[in-house]
Amino acid sequence: MEFIDRQKIMCAVVLEVKQQRLRLLTENNREVNLAANRLSHRCDMRLDVAMGRDKMVDVLKEVANKRKALISQIDVKDLWEVLNTEQEWIDLGTMTEFCFPDKPSGDHESAVIRAFFNDRFYFKFNPDRFFPNSIEQVERLLTQQKEAARKERLTELGGDWLKKVSQNSGAPPPELTPAEKSDIVQILKACYLFEKNSSDYALAKGILARAGIDAEDGLWQLLVKLGVFDPDENIDLHRLEIAVDFSDKALQGAAELVNSCDAARVAGGRRDLTALPLMTIDGQATLDYDDALSIELGDGYYRLGIHIVDVGHFVRKGDPIDQEALVRGSSIYMPDQKIPMLPASLAEGLCSLKAGVLRPAISTMVKLSPAFEVIDYEIVPSLVKVKHQLTYYDVNLVAGEHRDVVLLQDIAKKFRQKRLDAGAVQISVPEINVWVNEAREATVTKINRESPGRMLVSEIMIMANWLMAKFLSAHGMPAIFRSQTDPRERLYKGDEGTLFQNWMQRRLLSRFVLNNKAERHAGLGLDCYVTATSPIRKYFDLVTQRQLRAVFGLDAPYKPEEVDRTIQLLELPMSHVFKIQYGRHRYWLLKYLEKRIGQKEEAIVLNKKRNGYQILLTEYMIECDLPLSSGVVLKAEDLIQITIQRVNARKDALSVYIG
Repeated sequence: MEFIDRQKIMCAVVLEVKQQRLRLLTENNREVNLAANRLSHRCDMRLDVAMGRDKMVDVLKEVANKRKALISQIDVKDLWEVLNTEQEWIDLGTMTEFCFPDKPSGDHESAVIRAFFNDRFYFKFNPDRFFPNSIEQVERLLTQQKEAARKERLTELGGDWLKKVSQNSGAPPPELTPAEKSDIVQILKACYLFEKNSSDYALAKGILARAGIDAEDGLWQLLVKLGVFDPDENIDLHRLEIAVDFSDKALQGAAELVNSCDAARVAGGRRDLTALPLMTIDGQATLDYDDALSIELGDGYYRLGIHIVDVGHFVRKGDPIDQEALVRGSSIYMPDQKIPMLPASLAEGLCSLKAGVLRPAISTMVKLSPAFEVIDYEIVPSLVKVKHQLTYYDVNLVAGEHRDVVLLQDIAKKFRQKRLDAGAVQISVPEINVWVNEAREATVTKINRESPGRMLVSEIMIMANWLMAKFLSAHGMPAIFRSQTDPRERLYKGDEGTLFQNWMQRRLLSRFVLNNKAERHAGLGLDCYVTATSPIRKYFDLVTQRQLRAVFGLDAPYKPEEVDRTIQLLELPMSHVFKIQYGRHRYWLLKYLEKRIGQKEEAIVLNKKRNGYQILLTEYMIECDLPLSSGVVLKAEDLIQITIQRVNARKDALSVYIG
C-alpha cells in the first residue's frame, strides 16, 4: 500500500493491524503508525514478512521504482483535453484502463495516482477517482505555477544581486533580465512604503533575507544606493500617492486658456478699478498673487479695497483643470518643494495679480469711518491692475512712515480689537520658516507673525472673508461656511497670553466645522465666516468665489447638496495636505538640528508625562520629550535649558537631556 508523506508518495507493507491503526514498514526502512483513511492506494500484492526486514525494504524500493517508471507512459494533459468536456468523476479503474488498456495491475493504478499527484493542474482527485478541472481553472493554476517559479527565481537571483550591491560589487547576474531587475526594485520599494500592505511583502522579505539585508534601515540604504530614492526623499508623497505633475489634459487646457485670454472680454460687465493704486503684500518667494489691497481717502471716510483675483472666470466647473484641482484640494507648500493646485501657467501667470497686468477680480469695497469702524460694504466683479508688488519685509520697513501702510495697520488693529471684544481667541506664536537651498541645506528662521506686514494682511483678509460670508448669507446662497464653538477653556484674556499660554490654548480650541449655512465662528469672534481670499491655492476658496460669481449671474450656483458633497470630497485630500506639510516641515527642521547635537537650547515645560515631561524648544517651536532626571522636579511653564542629544530626521527622532 501507499500513503502521502511530506508531498511524496511512499510505498509500504503492513506489518500489523490494530484497531484501525496500521503499523507499516516503508521503502525508507522506517516504521510508522497510520490510520487506514490515510492510505492513497492499496493493492493485492503481498509480502512474506518472514523474509526479513532488509529484504522487504529492497522489494519495496523495487516496486516503487517500477511504478515511477510507468509514469512516463501517462500524459495527463492529453487525458484532460479528451475528458474535460465531460465534467464528471472518473473512477481509478476506468482512468487506469485509459492509460494502460492491456490488463492493468496494481502497479499501473499506482502509476496513475502518482502521475496525477505530480501534475495537479488538470484534475482534482482523491484516492479512487478523478474530476477534470475547467479550462479557466487550468489556466489559473498554470498562471499560479508560473508566478511561483518567477518568485523563486527573483528570490534567488535578486537576493544574490542585492548582496553584491550592498557590498559595492553590484552587477546583476547575467541570468537576471532588465525587466526582472526592475520588478525587484519595485517590489522592494513597495515593501518600504507600504510594509505588510504591500502585495509582494513576503517576496520582498524573502529577497532581503537571502541578501542578508535588514528590512528597515538596510532596505532604506539599499533603495538610496540603487537610486530609487533621494537621501531626503519625501516618502509621504509616495505613500499618499500625491500627484506632483499635472495631467496632459489639464496642461493643455491651461495652455488654451493662456493663449485665448482677451482683455476686452475680461472687462465686460465689470467695474473698472484700474485707477486704484493696488498693492500685493506677500512673502519674498511668492509667485502666485491672489489678493491685493487698496485704500482711498473719501469725504469724511476711508474706502478699503480687498481685491481677489477671479479664478472662477478662467477655471470652469467640471473641466479637466477643475477636476484635478478638486483631487488636489490645495497647493502644498514645503521647505524643499511646492506642489500647486493649478498649473503654473495659471497659478503664477494668468490667475496671478502681477504688477501692471489687467486681471478680473472680485473686489470687496469697505466704507470705514474716521475711527475705522465698518459703515458699509459692497462686493463687485471688477477689473484691476496692481501697481506695487511688496513683500512683508518691504512693508515692515515703512510701517511707521508710508501713509497707506499706516492706515492699513490702523484698520487691522481696530478690526482685531472688535473681534477680541466679541470673544475671539487670539493665538500668537512665532512661525518657524524652514528653507532648503540647492545644496539641500536647511536654513531656519523665526518669523514674528505680529509684524506690521503680516498682521495687517492677516486681519484684513479675515475681514474680507467675514464680509463675503455676510454677503452670501444675505443672498441666501449656500457656501462652504466655517464655524467654531467656544474653546473648552480660556487661559488668558484678549492678546495678553504668554508663549506657554498661547501654545496650550491652541490645544483647547474646538474643531472648526464646515457647513453650507452660516454659523458663528467663536475662535474668530465673528457671526459668520468663509474662506475665499486664496482661490489660486485652495479649492474651498474657489468654490466660495464661484458662489459669489453666481450672485452676479456669472456662474451657475452650487446647490446645498453639491456644497455638502464637495466638503466630503475635500476631506481626504485636505488631510493629506496637512500631513505632508507638517511632516516635511518637521523633517527639514530635524535635519537642521542633526548638525546641532550637543548644543544647548531654551525650552518651556508643557506638562508632566508618565516617564518624563513634554517640552517646547522655543527657538524652533518643536515639541519633544524630556526624560525624568533624578533630583530634578519641574512644573508646567518652567523655563529650562536642555542639550540636544540625538536627532534622526528619517526616523522622526529627537531626544534631549536637561542641562
